This record gives sequence, structure tokens and C-alpha cells, in this order.
Amino acid sequence: MQAMAVNATEVAEALMLEHRSGVKFRGFAPACGIANPAQAYAVQREYVRLQMEARHVGPAGYKVGLTSKRMQAMCGIDSPVAGVVLQDRMHASGASLTASAYGRVGLEFEIAVRLARDLRPDGRDIGLAEVADAVAAVSPAIEIVDDRHADYGALEALSLIADNSWNAGIVLGDFARAWPDLATIEGVVSLDGEIIDRGFGRDVLGHPFRSVAWLATHLAETGAGLCAGDVVMTGNLVTTKFPDRSAAYRFDLIGLGAVDLSLRV
Repeated sequence: MQAMAVNATEVAEALMLEHRSGVKFRGFAPACGIANPAQAYAVQREYVRLQMEARHVGPAGYKVGLTSKRMQAMCGIDSPVAGVVLQDRMHASGASLTASAYGRVGLEFEIAVRLARDLRPDGRDIGLAEVADAVAAVSPAIEIVDDRHADYGALEALSLIADNSWNAGIVLGDFARAWPDLATIEGVVSLDGEIIDRGFGRDVLGHPFRSVAWLATHLAETGAGLCAGDVVMTGNLVTTKFPDRSAAYRFDLIGLGAVDLSLRV
């Protein structure tokens, strides 16, 4: 049976209205006729375009989500998803944010990379060595997600993708031009100075650079591509944390650096 046509602009405009109105996230894809990832990403592109027009900003890079078994189990989705990071949602370490600016804020603790050159698969598989050659620098990072009080028991991937994979910003530590083995690097999450979780780079698809390779292939399939200067959030090493009080978070990548974020609830 042929999939029904989807009016991506119409769905994206409805998403803009939901965010402005503070509506709880709902699984809207089936009702809108979104039947496959290609249609979901078409809506995402329109949604991102509308945001850029409304806020007069451009893209700064991308996020890749659901790259660890822990995150896939948490969301009940078994494959990575991608989203776009906008320029006005990039923050430096030490940023102070207010939870009321989001539907429900979540924090994800990641390894970010900045590209030195374009990375395009041209119909072939991209290996870790090629990704490493294209990466200019690596940074500890925190992704801000806004799940708008989603019901994780009813979560489905297509609605998540269309809603720009919930990206609401990123916080970046200092970028390092030399880095240790990112598969074995340990990431430690602290809340008000006390360790609350830890994970390793290998928890991201076996190696964070596999996340970058996956993204390059995904973008090529949509006619886009990773470009020099793009920042890529490679995926959460642990599970999303949902702050319920004002607190200070720190994410240490042992041997690389740290990133700090304070949140007012």
C-alpha cells in the first residue's frame, strides 16, 4: 500500500504552535500520515527552517541521539536519531539556564566534535580513521533536551524525529585538538559535587566516531552533508537526567576536560 502524502510544512507549523502553547508532547506521526523516517525527517527540516526564520539564526551543527543501549531501552527505540543544533542554542561551559524556559528540561552528557573538513561518504562506508582525520577538536558537552513531559511508554521514533529529536540546545566545554582513546574514555556526571552516574565512550555505538559516521551517511541520504566547522553531539554516555531542583551539573571526561551547567528550577 502506498504511503499517503504528508504536508511537511503544515505539520511543522502545528509543531511550532505546540511549542509556543506549552502543549505536552504526543505521538502525532500516525495521525499526520507520517509513516517512515524519510517523511519524519522532511517534517523536521521544515520545522527547523521555521525556527531559523522566526529567530533569524542558522544551523551550528547536529545532534545524534539514542546511541547507547541504555538510552534506546529508556525510549523504547532501537536506532539512532538525528537533529539540528541552531546557533542561538549554543552555550559555553558555565552557562546558567532556567527550567521554566522549557516544557521539561532533560540533560544529556556527551562527547562533541568539531569538524576540520567536509565529511561525505560518496556511496561508501566511512571508517573511524577517516572520521578521526576529519575531526579538528573534541569537547565534553551537555545536550539540553525538551521532552515536553512525553510518555515514554507510548513514545515512537517518527514523532520524536519530526520534533527535531527534542534538541533544545548544547553546552560546550573547551575543545581539545588532541584527545585520548575515545572508546575507553570515562565520563563522570556530578550533581552539586556528588557523582550520580558514569559511562564510557564505547557506550556510544562502540565509539563516538561511529556516531559521526552514521550521521554523515544519514545526511547524504537526504542530499545534505557534514561540513567543515560543524559541531556534532555524538550521543549520551549515560541516561537523561531530569532536574527537579536548582542545581549545578558537571560532566568530566577524564583526561580531556569538563563542562559545567547550572539550572534554576
